[in-house]
Amino acid sequence: MILFMQIQSLTLLLHKKYCMFIPRSLSTRLLDLKEKFRVISLTGPRQSGKTTLLRNLFPEYRYVSLENPDYQDFALRDPRHFLNVYDRYVIFDEAQRVPHLFNYLQGKVDEDNIPGQFILSGSQNYLLMQSITQSLAGRVALSYLFPLTFSELEGIDSMPEDLNRALFNGYYPALYEQSLTPADFYPSYMEAYLERDVRSLTAIHDLVQFRNFVRLCAGRIGQPLNYQSLASDVGVSPVTVKSWIGILETSHMVFVLPPYFHNFNKRITKSPKLYFYDTGLAAWLLGAYNETDLSTHFARGALFENLIVAEMVKQEYHAGRRPQLYFWKDSNQREIDVLAEQAGKLTIVEIKSGMTINPHFFDNLLAFQKMAGDAVLHSWLIYGGDDNQQRSQATVRSWRRLEGIL
Repeated sequence: MILFMQIQSLTLLLHKKYCMFIPRSLSTRLLDLKEKFRVISLTGPRQSGKTTLLRNLFPEYRYVSLENPDYQDFALRDPRHFLNVYDRYVIFDEAQRVPHLFNYLQGKVDEDNIPGQFILSGSQNYLLMQSITQSLAGRVALSYLFPLTFSELEGIDSMPEDLNRALFNGYYPALYEQSLTPADFYPSYMEAYLERDVRSLTAIHDLVQFRNFVRLCAGRIGQPLNYQSLASDVGVSPVTVKSWIGILETSHMVFVLPPYFHNFNKRITKSPKLYFYDTGLAAWLLGAYNETDLSTHFARGALFENLIVAEMVKQEYHAGRRPQLYFWKDSNQREIDVLAEQAGKLTIVEIKSGMTINPHFFDNLLAFQKMAGDAVLHSWLIYGGDDNQQRSQATVRSWRRLEGIL
């Protein structure tokens, strides 16, 4: 046991010495939850900064990685003794690795009734949530951490000024904490994801085929999902494609934006649209190996749309809210890229990658306003330029200034 403590102390010292801490907007919420709940759960994609955030935000907590074979073996062999040793104010990282420990955690937190007693973190959302819902429902506060937001990068003076660079660089903390290039980071990230997350979530034997599937998904960002077409291109069944999309969602690589079903027009698209949480990863998957490649890349407009939608989703999660965002598209190809509803009122957003405001940018907003009438509370145009303007048709915002839209 003394050896465990020594390893833990040494690891913490090395962590503090070599890792730059980027302040995260989720910090305030986590500190608040610590005072109200006995258990806090923090999940999100691999390398989104969960461990760094928790260890800097809660330095008084002991840190236990259940990926470490020694700790894992101890928790498996003697869970009661394990929780007697690590009895309070402990961060259990990759907690899903020892799912039966959750049964003992339930009794422990019920008996002790200590706010902020344990913090659970993990990158495999499905496995972690499965254990939580089975054993800790009602005792745990759920929170999510995603790659960096614009405001978090601005806080360390690292937000790219150039749009192509913003699309290309990506937003995983390691890119900034360790000054890694996308060419250094994303190949190893994908291999770790395939070997450690995909293999443990499902019995996929052909990782080459799954890797090709992920690349094909990157080519479909911002498009309604067509399972049959994607299945044909990959060489698997539509059922398999749906299952694989589910894997990408539960491991927080992609998310889907559902269509808005209010009866403004019955002939609307019913399939969700696909996006990646990180445009740097999507750009790498699409074969963009430097930022200048994006100037003429076929997917530049889709990547820009992805950048804006992902930023909105991350802002909502980091504020402690579940995103309630939609898109709308009718049979005439009129489309609203992002739609949010609150108290029966709608906020609608059009996204255009062009750097010069074109009158046609407002066409879909005006068409939707005509159909929805007084239901539209706010209309926004987000574009690839620098100016912020108030137009009669909508409020125009530069892509760098997304705060306060939702």
